[in-house]
Amino acid sequence: MTFEKQWPARAFTVSDGAQVSRVVVVKGRDRWALEELMRAGPKGCTPITHPGPRWSAYVFKLRQAGVSIETLHENHDGPFPGHHARYVLQSSAIPGREAAA
Repeated sequence: MTFEKQWPARAFTVSDGAQVSRVVVVKGRDRWALEELMRAGPKGCTPITHPGPRWSAYVFKLRQAGVSIETLHENHDGPFPGHHARYVLQSSAIPGREAAA
């Protein structure tokens, strides 16, 4: 089963507080990322806690679609110290219909 078949297109109603709601349709890994952000709530997701090959690309595409996502930069220690991003969904997203097969 391909990732596209596992995560087919789905509509989400997205709103940012007082702004007008809009419908965005996402599929594949972009849908996976949006649903992970929704499940994570205010603690958000990092590539460390929610492994995915291209988190920055998923967030970029979701932002282009009108989804508000905050990026927090965090330091980490260990054998390869550095920093990583934590992505936190700022929009309210309500899942709607899934595309027909």
